[in-house]
Amino acid sequence: MDVLINVFVALHIIGIAALLGGFLTQMKAMGAGAARFSPAMLHGALTMLVTGVALVGLNQADDQSVNNLKIGIKLGILVVILALVYVKRDEERVDKGLFAAVGGLTMANIFIATLWT
Repeated sequence: MDVLINVFVALHIIGIAALLGGFLTQMKAMGAGAARFSPAMLHGALTMLVTGVALVGLNQADDQSVNNLKIGIKLGILVVILALVYVKRDEERVDKGLFAAVGGLTMANIFIATLWT
């Protein structure tokens, strides 16, 4: 079971890397007001959602404790990110504030995952 959990953790990290990487590559364009949500950002957020839900299920099946409050907050943030990226995915330009919000929420999710013990 530990190997399976570790595989899903790795896939979860790949998802966050795609989402954050898509944001970071658009930082210069965001300054110019020409940023857009890339398909990598959408697919990264979807990967995070699927692997995150799987991780919670696998950890509970392995009788490991799960902090439901932490997971609920992370899920709520991810749903907001996913909704924003999905709705605005076809637009040529995304408002600076909206684009920055997605980056900020992504980083908040990373800090919650790593610092909340």
